[in-house]
Amino acid sequence: MPDKSVKTIPFTKFHGFGNDYIVIKNEDAAHADLGELAVAICNRHAGAGADGIAVIEKHDAGEADYFCEIKNPDGSTAQFSGNGTRCAAAYLHYAGLWTDKELKLETRSGVKNYKLIERKGAGEFWFEAEVGPPKFTSAEIPVATDTPREAIIKEPILVGECDYSFAAVNIGNPVACVFVDDFDFDWRTVGREMETHEKFPNRANIVFVKIRDRQSIEIRIWERGVGETASSGTCTSGAAILSMFMLKTDREVKVHTTGGVTEITWRDDDEIIIKGRADFAYEGIWRA
Repeated sequence: MPDKSVKTIPFTKFHGFGNDYIVIKNEDAAHADLGELAVAICNRHAGAGADGIAVIEKHDAGEADYFCEIKNPDGSTAQFSGNGTRCAAAYLHYAGLWTDKELKLETRSGVKNYKLIERKGAGEFWFEAEVGPPKFTSAEIPVATDTPREAIIKEPILVGECDYSFAAVNIGNPVACVFVDDFDFDWRTVGREMETHEKFPNRANIVFVKIRDRQSIEIRIWERGVGETASSGTCTSGAAILSMFMLKTDREVKVHTTGGVTEITWRDDDEIIIKGRADFAYEGIWRA
């Protein structure tokens, strides 16, 4: 017989191009410490396995329809996750909790607008999301510099015994990009060390960017609080925006990751548009 004294948490797992998130209703996890829950349930050997959890809560009043809290696998809080919030939006449609095409999600970095543009079958969802304007100043990202900067471009950094340079932007989370000709080096080790470098007071997502042409780039991702990921809405956006800002590409770019292709547009009104998908993986019950 099951032990009725053991509390359980129902969850649903989605992924955006292989970047997987476990979506949980806040009311179902009210008894749990969300940081500790994220560490346990995201573990790929002893848990369900994920790049983070997205905890949603209905808003009865205010600008947004729902609040979405993102927790990383190390228990830390993310200000924003492009794929995590897209997985949350997909869950709301999948579960029948939201039926309008337009959805406003409040995050720790502001309200983001999601528009359902296509649904295939029961579990494949395509969204177009407005996630706000990019922030370029050293204080907004943040990046530790000797004097305040209006933008961080070709900033030198020593990682181990090697010199690199990076550009940086805040897309809800800090993103630092190293532009490369190829990925034939130990970028994972470089990413791991850069994430916690003293230049980044709040740590940073580290992205290695290869320019393919004016309309497409290819990236590898070391995500803050997560590690290597197959995709990331924040990181694809940051890489695209910095490529555009540095005039390496046009203002509409396809970002190729190991998980798939995300389309990023930087509109003339400064709004960043992300077009991508979220797919249902499975449902389960977590014993908390």
